[in-house]
Amino acid sequence: MSSTVSIIGTSVLALLLAGYMAQKYGLPAPPPKIVGVDLGTTFSSIGVYHAVSGDTQIIADGLGKRSIPSVVGFLANGSVLIGHRAVEQQEKNPLRTIYDAKRFIGKTFSEDDPQFIADKERYPFTIKLFENGSAYFEIPLSNSIKTVTPEQVGGIIIAYLKSAVEKEKKTPISQVVISVPAEFDEVQRNATAKAASHAVMEVRRIISEPTAAALAYGLHKKKGVEYIVVVDLGGGTLDVSVLWLQGGVFVTQAMAGNNRLGGQDFNDRVQHHLTNHIEEKYGKKVDDKEDLQQLRLAVEEAKIRLTTFPKAVISLNLKDLDSFNYVLTRDEFESINAELFDQITEPIAAALEDAHIGTQDVDEIVLVGGSTRMPRVRKLVGSYFNRTPNYGIDPELAVVTGASVQAGVIGGGWPLQVAAMELPSKQRKRHIYADKHIPSGGCSI
Repeated sequence: MSSTVSIIGTSVLALLLAGYMAQKYGLPAPPPKIVGVDLGTTFSSIGVYHAVSGDTQIIADGLGKRSIPSVVGFLANGSVLIGHRAVEQQEKNPLRTIYDAKRFIGKTFSEDDPQFIADKERYPFTIKLFENGSAYFEIPLSNSIKTVTPEQVGGIIIAYLKSAVEKEKKTPISQVVISVPAEFDEVQRNATAKAASHAVMEVRRIISEPTAAALAYGLHKKKGVEYIVVVDLGGGTLDVSVLWLQGGVFVTQAMAGNNRLGGQDFNDRVQHHLTNHIEEKYGKKVDDKEDLQQLRLAVEEAKIRLTTFPKAVISLNLKDLDSFNYVLTRDEFESINAELFDQITEPIAAALEDAHIGTQDVDEIVLVGGSTRMPRVRKLVGSYFNRTPNYGIDPELAVVTGASVQAGVIGGGWPLQVAAMELPSKQRKRHIYADKHIPSGGCSI
């Protein structure tokens, strides 16, 4: 027994000495053994924790993008396109381009489920159910029909991200820390792990997205922090989590959210506004799937531009209209979506109520998700708590940054840190659904 302890002690001492020498004399960091992955509904990323420096690096793909769309496109011959390349051909190939697959991962439905019926109408690609109620996508190829599950779509995206790391670091990667929404149950977490296994990755730990975001800002090391509120507004959902932090241990105290409020819903409002405008001004109804897809992408680009600039120009070439130009201002965007912006604070209030705390008890607020870039969202959250929330880290990269930190700690990088622990939450998410009726005259895809 004593000899075993001696061997372990020697190994730890060697690791400490190696890390110290590397840091002191600028020796190259050892290659990463484990990565952090954020498999998001709309965007996904991968990162590594650098031993020696203690920094995290979010790895870009071959196009130089650190955040890639969670989109997989299939060509008629079966070839696969991923990320931005998939988006580029999306408007011309809507039946074979899959997005939002995470909405279906680990879930079961019935054919008469109103949400499943709405999803079938919303997406241009074909969604069907296996006998057990789990969803799959049907892809028409030249000579056959291809069946793809949400887990397989996730695996394709993770494999793509993995290859970017292996190319950048010139070393094979086989282990991962992967993030999931805090509300994911055991079935959904296992389904996410299965997605990683499709990419030949061993999942070392599954971490909730709010905890990962808190880790990204180093809140587990900040003195005096007890209650943290994470507001995650992504492409598909709004999630609010109240975390209680004690001694480096995160406990989810409450969760609330709106699974029908996300960046795409803001886009849908603008899209319906534009289709109504076209019909009223030109007498043309926009119902061609390729035109609708082109319009959807143009609205997304305009929304992103409006986070920085006061106006954005939407220019399209539609089949029945030829050229169409429209100047969308930030004020008009906020007016069109006023009802949705008003709904953002409802889950925050619900989560605080369930955690039995008030705004004055909250020590830190963290904004996560690409949609929190919208100035109106930051202003709303800041006004609600009467303080400025944390958003210094790119909101699309905060979760993957935290997952990468956890990966580096598990991998034993230097400087050595104590891994922040996360206790499994037994809290149930409170769902806030509001009537998001969109005026008639438009056509959702």
